[in-house]
Amino acid sequence: MSTPTNELVASLRKQLARTIAPAAIATTFALGAVFAVNHTNVHAAEVSPLDDHSVAALTALDNAMESVAAKVTPAVVNIAVTSKGDADEDGDDQQGNSSAPQQGQQLPPGLEQFFGQIPGFGGFGGGNGRQFRMQPQQPQLQHGIGSGVIISPDGYIVTNGHVVNGATNVKVTLHDRRILNAKVVGVDKLTDIAVVKVNATGLPFITWGDSGKLMPGQTVLAFGSPFGYFQFSVTRGIVSAVDRQNPYSTDARKPGGYIQTDAAINPGNSGGPLVNAHGELVGINTFIISDSGSFAGAGFAIPSQMVHSISQQIISTGKVEHGYLGISMNDVTPDNARFFQLKDAAGAIVADVTPDAPAANAGIKQGDVIRSLNGHEIVNGSALQVAVSQDRPGTKIELGILRNGQPLTINLTVGEYHAKGDVQTADNDGDGTNGKQTGKLGLAVANLDGDARQQLQIPSSVKGAIIETVRPGSAADDAGLQRGDVILEVNRKPTPSADQFVGAVKSSTDNRDLLLLVWSHGNASYRTLRGDSGQNG
Repeated sequence: MSTPTNELVASLRKQLARTIAPAAIATTFALGAVFAVNHTNVHAAEVSPLDDHSVAALTALDNAMESVAAKVTPAVVNIAVTSKGDADEDGDDQQGNSSAPQQGQQLPPGLEQFFGQIPGFGGFGGGNGRQFRMQPQQPQLQHGIGSGVIISPDGYIVTNGHVVNGATNVKVTLHDRRILNAKVVGVDKLTDIAVVKVNATGLPFITWGDSGKLMPGQTVLAFGSPFGYFQFSVTRGIVSAVDRQNPYSTDARKPGGYIQTDAAINPGNSGGPLVNAHGELVGINTFIISDSGSFAGAGFAIPSQMVHSISQQIISTGKVEHGYLGISMNDVTPDNARFFQLKDAAGAIVADVTPDAPAANAGIKQGDVIRSLNGHEIVNGSALQVAVSQDRPGTKIELGILRNGQPLTINLTVGEYHAKGDVQTADNDGDGTNGKQTGKLGLAVANLDGDARQQLQIPSSVKGAIIETVRPGSAADDAGLQRGDVILEVNRKPTPSADQFVGAVKSSTDNRDLLLLVWSHGNASYRTLRGDSGQNG
C-alpha cells in the first residue's frame, strides 16, 4: 500500500523545496545577467503575440479539451484506503501486484518495475500508488491512495479491485472537497474491478461510452490522483492500441482486451476514468508498464464494456459470475491461416478443449476456428474471451466455426468460470534423457514418461514429445519454445512420441513452415516455425 497521506505530502514538499530553491536562485542569476546585457545594449525588439486567426486551430483544441475536463472532473474521486497487509492471500490478481512483497522477498520476473523506488516518494505498486511496509514483528495496517469515478447520482463509484482489496476503512474525497466514508460493495479479482458506495445523493456522475468503437489514434483523457497527492489531475493522449493482453497475468483464461494509451498514467491513477473526446467513460486506468514504476508512455485501461457489465453485477448481487467455455485459443495470423484452410487472418483457433467443459460437451474440437458469436464477427481470441466472460452462466450462445474449411454452427450453454482451473501447471524444470535431435528446428525431444509427468505435473491426457533443449537463435527459440514444453501435433497430425515427432519433421517439405501444437504452462497453443530460419540449424 502507499505511504500515509501526511508522510507522502511531507516527502513531496521536501523534494519540491530541494528542487525549487536552487532553480529559483539559478533563475535570479540568469535574469540578472539578462538585465545587465539589456542595460548596456540597444533596446531589443518586442516579439508580438500571434493573432487569433493564426492560432485558431490550437485554441479550438484547447477549448474542446477544457470543456471535456470541466464535464468529467466533478465525477472523479480520490480514494484513501486502510487495509491489512496480508489482505490478498492468493497473490495473483490481474496486475500481478496484489501481494505486498515482504522484506527480502524476490519478485517474479517482469514485476520489479511495479515495486520500484520512485525518488522522493518511496516504493509504489504498478499504477496504484502503494508503498509496501511489512514489519516482521507484527501485522501492520497499510495506507493507500487511488482514484475512482462516480457512475450514479446515489453514490456508486467504480475503481480497481487492487485499490480497495482487503480494505478495513475507505474514505472518498469528492471534487467539492467533501470527505465521505465509503463501503466496498464488491470486488471482482478476475477483471480487477471494484465498486464502492458513499451515502449521498444528487452527485455528478459520468456517462458511459462504447469502448468497442475505439480506434488507435483517437484522443483520450486520463483522470485521477497521480502519486496520491495531485488530486483531480488530467492528462491527454491517444489510444495507442486496443485488445491488448495483460503481460503479467498468470492465467491464460483471464480476459484481456485492454486499451493501451500514451496519456500519462502514474501510481495513484489506478481506478480513475479514461474518457473519449465526448467526455464519455471508455475505460478504467489500471496498470502501467515501466522500468522505473512511473509513466513511460504505456498505460492500460479496462474497457468500459467490461466495466459496465461487471459493475452492474456487483451492484445487483455483490458478486460476479463469469462465463466459461473451457478452451484455450490462438489468434488466426497470416502465418497459420493456411494450415486451417482460411482465406483471411481473422478468428480464434481452438488450441485445447477441457474435458467435460461446455465446449467439449457441445462438440467443439481442437483445431476449430471460431469466426462468430451470436452472429457477430470474432476478430481474435481476445474479443471472444472478453465477450464470453461477461455472459452469465447458463446463457445460450451460438458459435459460427470453420472445421477443416467447412462452416458449422454450434449451440452451447455457457458454464461458470472458477479461479482454480482443472489444468495443472508445469514448472519448466524437466530433465529428460536420450533426447532425439532435430537440427532443422534447433531442439531435442524425448518421450514423455512417468518421471517427466510427475516432475512437471503434466496430466495423463497430454500425449506428445517433451522438449529437452532449445538452441538459442534457432527456429524453435524464435517461436518461444522452451525446455519442458510438450509438442502434441505437427501440421495438425498427432505426435504422441519423440520418434513420431522427428519423423513428421523430417517428412515435411524443406523451407516450408511448420505448425506445432504445444502444451506449455497448463495450456495448449499453436506455434508457427518459419522454414527459412529453420534451415540455418
